[in-house]
Amino acid sequence: MSPIGRRWLLTLGALSAFGPLSMDLYLPGLPQLARDLNASEVAAQMSLSLCMVGLACGQLVAGPLSDRVGRLRPLIVGVTLFAVTSLLCAMAPTIEVLLALRLLNGLAGGAGIVIARAMVRDRFSGSDAARVFSLLTAVLGVAPVIAPLLGSQALRLTDWRGVFGLLTAIGVALVFAASTLPETLPSDRRHGGGLGTIGHTVATLVRDRAFVGSALVLALGMCTMFTYIAMGSFVLQDGYRLSAQVYGLMFAANAAGIVLMGRIGALLVKRLGPRRLLTAGVLIAVVSAVALLLGVLTSTSVWAVLVPLLFVVSSVGLIMPNGIALALARHGRPAGTASALLGLVHFGVGALVPPAVASVFGVTPLVMAATILGTSLAAALVLASAHHALVE
Repeated sequence: MSPIGRRWLLTLGALSAFGPLSMDLYLPGLPQLARDLNASEVAAQMSLSLCMVGLACGQLVAGPLSDRVGRLRPLIVGVTLFAVTSLLCAMAPTIEVLLALRLLNGLAGGAGIVIARAMVRDRFSGSDAARVFSLLTAVLGVAPVIAPLLGSQALRLTDWRGVFGLLTAIGVALVFAASTLPETLPSDRRHGGGLGTIGHTVATLVRDRAFVGSALVLALGMCTMFTYIAMGSFVLQDGYRLSAQVYGLMFAANAAGIVLMGRIGALLVKRLGPRRLLTAGVLIAVVSAVALLLGVLTSTSVWAVLVPLLFVVSSVGLIMPNGIALALARHGRPAGTASALLGLVHFGVGALVPPAVASVFGVTPLVMAATILGTSLAAALVLASAHHALVE
């Protein structure tokens, strides 16, 4: 790939990282945040869930809009608003204000995720798109490697408010990075209009069994990681007594697994195809989730949790790029709207399942392991039912 291609890929990877940046950077500070704002564990987790809801809904706005007016303008506006709302989060006086700001934070950040995917689909299709999405996943994986490390180390010098200040600075840097990107959707390929046009496109998408199947597998497969993100800081720090710094290192190791798996997928996709790689990722998740549950039930060692978690989270490196490529395979023209609906399902499931489970059963190692196993098994069942409809 040319130097320009590498810069393009790195920038899109950074813009795709709004999810990890919005959540992972302050994960080590969640227990401290809850204590400082006199909030419960569930309320602190809701700051993650509302951000994911915002990320999902923001994509529904930015995706169709980018089909109509081009990719760059909505992208730059979204990234700018992300930086502003991150700064406001740093000054939130109560948990209620923080929750509202996190929702807005996610709404703004959704533009980066959906438009980055659409820009890839503007240029690539089929196994080529799967390869680029795999490389993008590898770049994206750097964010969760760096974010918890930065967050945990920042907590040595400041509190959770300072971590949001750091997130603001990253947002500002991404505004400048986004402004250097070329437009990938020329005016003669733009389309879309009112709600009727968007509704017709969405109706076409939900009738496509390959799109729906890929979207659900992606959402359920990613939900295993979202469960870990939402519950892991409490389970590992409060339950297994890991420090914020050690937790950050463990989180970074898991994210490095995503990078490695994504890179392996990029090397193999031409030979095996995205459907087989997606199947491999789901199988890795199921087997690892079974091992995690057994480890929680039969051992008190933290390693019985950390080792299978490494493989559960690493499986995302195969599930995410190949699930996206298969979902968008037939939908190049409305790539923004298709990517937005994909993001809505993906982040919506991740935003709803972990807090719903936690509100009923609490946050314990057993609850985390059972939730991860349940979502990975559901992904496997959906994949089995939709397998023959998936096109490459």
